[in-house]
Amino acid sequence: MQPAFSVIFLTTLCGAAQGLFLAIFATELTGPLAAPDSQRFLIAATTVSLILSGLGLLASFFHLGHPERAWRSAAMWRTSWLSREVIFLPVFMAGLLVYACAHYLSLGSTLLIGAITVIACFALFISTAMVYASVRFLQEWASPLTLVNYLLLGCASGFTLATVLASILGMSTLVTPYALAAAGVTLLGWVTRAASLVRNAHLKPKSTLQSAIGIKHPRIVQKAQGFMGGSFNTREFFHGHSAEMRRSVKWIFLISVFPLPVLLLWLGLNATSTLTLFMAFFVQYVGLLAERWFFFAQANHPQNLYYQTIS
Repeated sequence: MQPAFSVIFLTTLCGAAQGLFLAIFATELTGPLAAPDSQRFLIAATTVSLILSGLGLLASFFHLGHPERAWRSAAMWRTSWLSREVIFLPVFMAGLLVYACAHYLSLGSTLLIGAITVIACFALFISTAMVYASVRFLQEWASPLTLVNYLLLGCASGFTLATVLASILGMSTLVTPYALAAAGVTLLGWVTRAASLVRNAHLKPKSTLQSAIGIKHPRIVQKAQGFMGGSFNTREFFHGHSAEMRRSVKWIFLISVFPLPVLLLWLGLNATSTLTLFMAFFVQYVGLLAERWFFFAQANHPQNLYYQTIS
């Protein structure tokens, strides 16, 4: 498939925002925030999560041919995971806003508001992942690992960002727990993402040229697709890059999303360096952009059996 950078930024920014909020709410739920600066930290971190979600929502508009009709995308919520994603994203953002305001106004219902927002957060994770996992004819996506990886990679970047914010805002008691959680989720995500790569490498295509045209001859060679130039089909359903480039992108994200951030987190903790912790998040996020590009590029649409041969 042709990777759309608007969707890449949407999923990675919102994933980091969701992971960050889960880190924030888990911290409030377990109760180590008795320090006077706890409210300031919760409000600031929730605001960052809201900003990232807003940027992701903004990025999604660049994927629309008619942004003024974006509201129509929610109309098929009964059957469409995309419609559910469109609904749950603003619900999650509204929850973040109310949660931050509740802390700012020192209301006593923050746990209830946070719990509702967590439900919206997981609903958004599920909806986003199922947009792709539910496409059965794209075998690379149609797997429970798609949902698992969206959840774990979002949490990994979110907890790494929480570590950075805790260091910047002087919440020293939270830096180490956040860093350990980020490292743990990142390593777990490494295992599940590697599992999906191994699975996809062993997939056998269900469609062939023989099945497409109903001829069982063992050797069929397509010379042309019937016209001389490219078309919507050749542009939108195939990325046009070589196998060598895809392999390079794969190794880039395998290193920059998983072991390198863990190493930088360890170095940042030992050196008490906010800059090193920030580099862990930055490197991981850039790696997630590459990971998401590869996720889309690896999916091989069956129509490419015909439309990728241009005479």
